Amino acid sequence: MKTSKTNKLKILNDPIYGFITIPNSLIFDIIEHRYFQRLRRVTQMGFSNLVYPGANHTRFHHALGCMYLMQKAVRVLRFKGIEISEEEANALCIAILLHDIGHGAFSHALEHSIVNGISHEEISLKFMKKLNEEFKGKLSLAIEIFEGNHKRKFFYQLISSQLDIDRLDYLKRDSFYTGVTEGNISSDRLIAMMNVFNDELVIEKKGIYSVEKFIIARRLMYWQVYLHKTGLVAENMLVKILQRAKELAVENVKLPATKTLQYFLYNQITSKNFTDETLEVFSKLDDYDVLSAIKEWTSHSDTILSELAKMIINRNLFKIQLQDHPILIDDLKEQEEKLLNKLNIKPNQVSYFVFEGKVRNQAYNSENPIKIQFGEDKVIDIANASDQLNLQALTKPVEKYYLCYPKKM
Repeated sequence: MKTSKTNKLKILNDPIYGFITIPNSLIFDIIEHRYFQRLRRVTQMGFSNLVYPGANHTRFHHALGCMYLMQKAVRVLRFKGIEISEEEANALCIAILLHDIGHGAFSHALEHSIVNGISHEEISLKFMKKLNEEFKGKLSLAIEIFEGNHKRKFFYQLISSQLDIDRLDYLKRDSFYTGVTEGNISSDRLIAMMNVFNDELVIEKKGIYSVEKFIIARRLMYWQVYLHKTGLVAENMLVKILQRAKELAVENVKLPATKTLQYFLYNQITSKNFTDETLEVFSKLDDYDVLSAIKEWTSHSDTILSELAKMIINRNLFKIQLQDHPILIDDLKEQEEKLLNKLNIKPNQVSYFVFEGKVRNQAYNSENPIKIQFGEDKVIDIANASDQLNLQALTKPVEKYYLCYPKKM
């Protein structure tokens, strides 16, 4: 009896790039691994779909897009005479494929509520090292590149820099799914203009206008999408829900949730005790755990938890005031007093419903410059090379302050 062999050289259809080819069986097996498959159940943009209904794409989608762009970047650099071995090309594809594997449910919300003191980048590295054990050391070079320890500096810049493969995919992808056309960069053109000079990633002179558009598109996407006030208030409300759940769990209050989510609610998880067991449980935690729990909590006996949960489920979000100057203490106190008169809660619990914060947007950081190549031996920071005067202005971080409180006060 013949056993059928799995065809691992698959072709996937992506709505942005068209056909994406999985280059070899190792990458196929990594994509098939349950750690990576979890990314199908982690949304790329959190609660942005409450603002832009089409923004339902996942981290899985984004990671595959990054792999495709990395393949393209390797081809372009090889064509320009940069030697990249098959082993190095494969490691670059694996490193970018796994760069987001440590993201928790609803992206950053978990980092500020039930998992403390450990970033998604650190968890990504833990996943990569665990996968490296399973795949008998075949990910070692990818990990070296991901950590920035490889001798060829431009490898790390392709993974993490101001013009990395990650940004080239997420700006174009998020622009497509939100319908915000201002973010629609030409990733093809930017990759075609890439080169290497003194072991650093540079953009050829004729690509300068594409880089200008990329920086401006990034600024617009942050204000219009990633820091949109409605998305901002929804994410803050999610953090408040998880913080309240954690507080109740510490007091041994029973909370209906999946076993996976309960593990993180009823245990204090930090970077110091994030063991292999914790990683295994984390590998099963996704958006579905969080959303199903929030639905259950709408009928919980705790007023704070149930009210916040109902607001998120029914999209009855807090009002948010966004302004250029810090929130005045008097304005905050006024809203707190109104709330205390309305809800039967203690003064130390009012911060679940009335809170302030700030967001920061720096479109371009000249400390880690995008370099434009003029001729064979001259490179200049894009901020100085561009004739666009406002590009220099975009190096300055812009801060905005917000105050959130329930609409019906």
